Amino acid sequence: MIVKRDSLAFALAGTFFGLLVGWILGSQRAGVPGPAPVAQTATTEQAPPGGSEPAPQLDTARASALEQQAKADPKNAQLRTELGNLYFDAKRYELAVPWYEAAFKLSPKDADISTDLGVCYYYLNQPDRALQQLDTSLAIDPKHVKALFNQGVVRAFGKNDLAAAAESWRKVVAIAPDSQEGKIAKQGLDGIQNGHGGDGSPRAGGAAGSGASR
Repeated sequence: MIVKRDSLAFALAGTFFGLLVGWILGSQRAGVPGPAPVAQTATTEQAPPGGSEPAPQLDTARASALEQQAKADPKNAQLRTELGNLYFDAKRYELAVPWYEAAFKLSPKDADISTDLGVCYYYLNQPDRALQQLDTSLAIDPKHVKALFNQGVVRAFGKNDLAAAAESWRKVVAIAPDSQEGKIAKQGLDGIQNGHGGDGSPRAGGAAGSGASR
């Protein structure tokens, strides 16, 4: 389990937590419509980690067909990305990772692939590796909104570093204030401000961490 509601309750106030996990922990591929609030694919609607909703069913026939095509075409990054997407949508992150890694090796300037790969690492409880991959996305495109937003999530939820998370989310708000990421980042900043000092440190008399281990 990567994110536990009780271990993160100290970090963010009120409705922000529910909005955040409903949005950012979905696939971050751009331009594909999805269910509310703003999930990124029509086939994926992520439940908050620890929730009771079952994972979407994997289309094994499509996966097998794509794998055969990928083996026959070892230089095709798009096929490998499609496989990564397919496994991501089925929440099979451990299977998505090698395909995203292969796709990114073939398309090392694709910040979208890099960002999805970073999200997979986060889901697999590898926050440091996730942050490293998101840094790679931002080296390619310093204004990649989804990479910045995800960076804030990993910093807050994976590293319990609210000051660093706020830094990421302020950049999101500055770059794309009217985007869905920008709106939720603003709520995250408000949540941090309401429960903590502006630098992310707890306010006197404010909520305290539960101390639950990850």
